[in-house]
Amino acid sequence: MEIYGIDHVEMYVGDARQAAFYLAHAFGLQVHGQGGPETGLADQRSLLLRESAVQIVLTSGLAATHPAAEYVQRHGDGVAVVAMEVDNAAVAYTELLARGASSVSEPATYTDGQETTVVIAEVAGFGDVIHRLVERHGPRREFLPGAFHISEPTTGPDEKLFSEIDHLAICVPAGQLKPTTEFYEKVFGFLPIFEEYIEVAGQGMESTVVQSPSTHVTFTLIEPDETRRPGQINDFLTWHAGAGVQHIALRTSDIVEAVGTLAGRGVNFLASPATYYEALPGRVGEVETPLEDLQELGILVDKDHWGQLLQIFTESMHVRRTLFLEIIERRGAMTFGSGNIKALYEAKERELAGVEA
Repeated sequence: MEIYGIDHVEMYVGDARQAAFYLAHAFGLQVHGQGGPETGLADQRSLLLRESAVQIVLTSGLAATHPAAEYVQRHGDGVAVVAMEVDNAAVAYTELLARGASSVSEPATYTDGQETTVVIAEVAGFGDVIHRLVERHGPRREFLPGAFHISEPTTGPDEKLFSEIDHLAICVPAGQLKPTTEFYEKVFGFLPIFEEYIEVAGQGMESTVVQSPSTHVTFTLIEPDETRRPGQINDFLTWHAGAGVQHIALRTSDIVEAVGTLAGRGVNFLASPATYYEALPGRVGEVETPLEDLQELGILVDKDHWGQLLQIFTESMHVRRTLFLEIIERRGAMTFGSGNIKALYEAKERELAGVEA
């Protein structure tokens, strides 16, 4: 089994059209197609958004008994499916079951009868999130032949700000970090590449980053430290009603341009204090981008053994203050840095404190 990368992420939302409008006009993702009862997708409406290698499907249930409606009732809007492209979906499905994964759906084939064939199968992941195995043959324009009508994009700006999904951050209940890490190591063959414990104002969280051998699928797994004061990870698990995706990180080649553009469209980002930038040169060395530009936009900088990475969190766009987005630029860095993890945690704490106030 070879995992090429993240094929797409599917979010279950209360109103797919409304969510698509926001992601299109704020983040520039363009609607490339849709599916529903007219394409054989019973009791649901799904919209496909794309930019470069980023593919996000937004699905709403049209009946109260549809899985998307039940998911939203329990968790609110959130990521329900993390799909990975593989070399052979049927073989991967069989291998994963043999290694201990639980089946969700057996391999199924979708074809346009001409050039494009897509095979998918599904296994359980963490919480209520499933993993879809996707095998593609033929032109990439078709997403799921027959189930989605693909059209020319008609919404969203033309600028291409993002290249791919860099990673997903996943919150799990206390005591579940180790078994979840072992699940991805044993079942999917992922490798742990980074570990960190963060303590902020009496709160604590433990994290492990696991990555596919191809390096194109990366999950940051996070659990709260129950011996410390409850914090934002506890809040997420309560508000989301269990384990789930906390944020999706979108990679860009120019974070200053991307954040400036998004801010101009009304996207709100988390801020960091001036003291962070005063200490930055001594912590990470020379940064190509002027510090005043980074500080003005609230962009954080860190480094690993290979280079620097620049990051920023958006404010959550959801009523439950759960799922949010991250914008990340890698200048050689292959993993993560301890300084940014703590700074991002503190920035999120300030946002939540403002909401609760």
